[in-house]
Amino acid sequence: MSIQTAINHRENAEIITGDSLLCKQKSKELLEKIHMPKGLLPLDDIEEVGYNEKTGFVWLRQKKGKEHKFKKIGKQVWYDTEVTAFVENQRMRKLKGVKSKELLIWITINEIYIDAEDPEKITFGTPTGISRSFPATAFAEGE
Repeated sequence: MSIQTAINHRENAEIITGDSLLCKQKSKELLEKIHMPKGLLPLDDIEEVGYNEKTGFVWLRQKKGKEHKFKKIGKQVWYDTEVTAFVENQRMRKLKGVKSKELLIWITINEIYIDAEDPEKITFGTPTGISRSFPATAFAEGE
């Protein structure tokens, strides 16, 4: 995404900055609003959360990148200092700033969605078109 496009999506957005607890709460509210598991973005020290409801553009900025292991599925995930996406009901697309470790390499994740026909599963897609599904419960808050 170009800098100008990002600026355009940030205009007219609701922006929360400063207090990391308030920012973390807002990130969970956004996930809940789009019907995604609240533990999907386990970020720490969040400095800024923004959401442009009209375009669906969301960004979360944290002080430093974070590696997190989802224990129920045994997957390592890396969250960069800034995570961005376009969100809609049960879907995050054009996702930037998230990678999953597969064997010895980090794979970029660019889409996350829950299929309405199988709401118990959450699917993660890569730019190459490869995807994997996991139980949505593995990404519940506190997992």
